[in-house]
Amino acid sequence: MGRYRPPRRRGSKYITPEGEHALREELHQLWKVERPVVTNAVHEAAKNGDRSENGDYIYGKRRLREIDSRVRFLNKRLDELEVVNRPPEDTSRIFFGAWVTLEDEDGEEQRWRIVGPDEFDLNSGKLSMDSPMARSLLGKGVDDEVVVQSPSGDKAYYVVDVSYQGNAPT
Repeated sequence: MGRYRPPRRRGSKYITPEGEHALREELHQLWKVERPVVTNAVHEAAKNGDRSENGDYIYGKRRLREIDSRVRFLNKRLDELEVVNRPPEDTSRIFFGAWVTLEDEDGEEQRWRIVGPDEFDLNSGKLSMDSPMARSLLGKGVDDEVVVQSPSGDKAYYVVDVSYQGNAPT
């Protein structure tokens, strides 16, 4: 089995200001903080002689490759991203950056923020705009019914609230 991986579909190019800040912080952390430490550790390990059996050297070089790969990705991705820092004209509808409160058929509420694919985090209530649920929500308004297809079957939700204010789910 080779290392070939088919090209992945590019995610949407939109990002919130908070998401851009987080990616820039990660880039700074990797390039200015972590990489110099790992480079120094590899340099010291290389002084110890036989590199073929030197675990610090081997794993340090592997970590350097990982860091460099992620740094290249972040640099390219940050160049092509478009920061969306203002709400849309029609704030009664769901668009990028909206906080959405949904109610399922059992009456349970969920609160999600529609964000770019580079910043989604389901544990924080951030849903990628490329996900099936977010795609079905886009353009909807309060009291609209949304049917989301999932592997376990279709699920219906009702839009309870749409907001472009606030940083965290309530």
